[in-house]
Amino acid sequence: MADPRGFMSTPREEWPRRPVEERVRDWNEVYVPGALLPIISRQANRCMDCGVPFCHDACPLGNLIPEWNDLVSREDWRAASERLHATNNFPEFTGRLCPAPCEAGCVLAINQPAVTIKNVEAAIADRAWEEGFAPPCPPERLSGRTVAVVGSGPAGLAAAQQLTRAGHTVAVYERADRIGGLLRYGIPAFKMEKRHLNRRLEQMRAEGTKFRTSVTVGEDIGAAELRARYDAVVIATGATAWRELDVPGRELAGIHQAMRYLPLADRVCEGDLEVSPLSAAGRHVVIVGGGDTGADCLGTAVREGAASVTQLDIYPLPEAERNEFTQPWPTYPKIYRLTGAHEEAGALRTAPAADADARLFAASTLRFEGDPDGHVRALHLVEVDERRKPLPGTGRTLPADLVLLALGFSGPDREDGLIDQLGLALDPRGTITRDEDFTTNVPGVFAAGDAARGQSLIVWAIAEGRAVAAAVDRLLNGGASRLPAPIGPYDRPMTA
Repeated sequence: MADPRGFMSTPREEWPRRPVEERVRDWNEVYVPGALLPIISRQANRCMDCGVPFCHDACPLGNLIPEWNDLVSREDWRAASERLHATNNFPEFTGRLCPAPCEAGCVLAINQPAVTIKNVEAAIADRAWEEGFAPPCPPERLSGRTVAVVGSGPAGLAAAQQLTRAGHTVAVYERADRIGGLLRYGIPAFKMEKRHLNRRLEQMRAEGTKFRTSVTVGEDIGAAELRARYDAVVIATGATAWRELDVPGRELAGIHQAMRYLPLADRVCEGDLEVSPLSAAGRHVVIVGGGDTGADCLGTAVREGAASVTQLDIYPLPEAERNEFTQPWPTYPKIYRLTGAHEEAGALRTAPAADADARLFAASTLRFEGDPDGHVRALHLVEVDERRKPLPGTGRTLPADLVLLALGFSGPDREDGLIDQLGLALDPRGTITRDEDFTTNVPGVFAAGDAARGQSLIVWAIAEGRAVAAAVDRLLNGGASRLPAPIGPYDRPMTA
């Protein structure tokens, strides 16, 4: 603990965002480049080095937060990088994309603004790459055992990197034309520029991980053939079966799932397309769903030049501060948060009728209305109470010629045949069942990430990848493994 009074003398200061008018004209990250390093040592000094650091429990990776906060406050970036990478394969991802449950669990957050843990993490990761503190770590010798990882999101990539470093020969299968899963096609570039992903993938290639793109397991290669070819298989395909909205007019043209819309914008940034075929330019956009995916759609539509954008959230407007009775510390509270996309929409007034920024809270979609050509033109909604019951006399109509459904995901997609060909058992939620060692009902086949856990956060996905790697390593080594296993398959976030 470098400064015992740092948390009393230094106020919280976050990574500043670029001006709205500037950043909505490009797809670069919203933060001011280089503005984090001048403030981050002081912010790390705010860490109290608690005797019982609850930030550890709040983060499924078990990140050694007080340790690397202390090292950053002393500007020992090499040691900080070593401590950070000891528990997290991809801190440059989590430092940008994770909603930071660790900060909700910060002891300082009991009565003060929490330590900027997420910003410190991003600063360490970026400095590690700049200074060469994250070189490839190929194994000293190969085990002669082989593993196939199906899916290249954060869970699959974490599992692949851990197993490769343990000496196994690992091949990652991805049905898209590029590696990364939703990190590649789903997360907008203004939240995380793809150079961070590309750089990490080059490190993994140098370590020995093999990547097989444009291969749909279940179609291009049979699941049984894949299982026969490798000593173990890890299913990390994510929860890509999206939820539907069963209301009149759903069949109208112009209503699309968010995960049809977002990847096209990413492909424009990759240079594959000049313009997205679902571009929001000049259109009245309504986003149904109040979560992170909806916010990603919001920021994307603003950058594409939408005539208006409104986001519907069925939940009531959250409180500005934690409710200590219903959401006590150190749980992650549902409070009003202003993401970069919401800040942009509010400043540009993309939805003049919204309750706050671009959002309508406690709003439920009743039906869609179309024109004679069968294209959506309006969305009819009603306000609801806390039990989601419609409130009489609160009906409203919004103009809408592009509707994006961001209602979450129920489990892995089964259309490719992978699950059925292997005969994997599913639970009532539609996710893959597994035992305490992450093994499915099929010998030698493991499941990790959202495909088995259900829709979750990136830190949980990486933790699952690291834990399943340890389980696979134990199988291949006859019961022993030196790989860390930060969580079990039945662990869940802390709740009240």
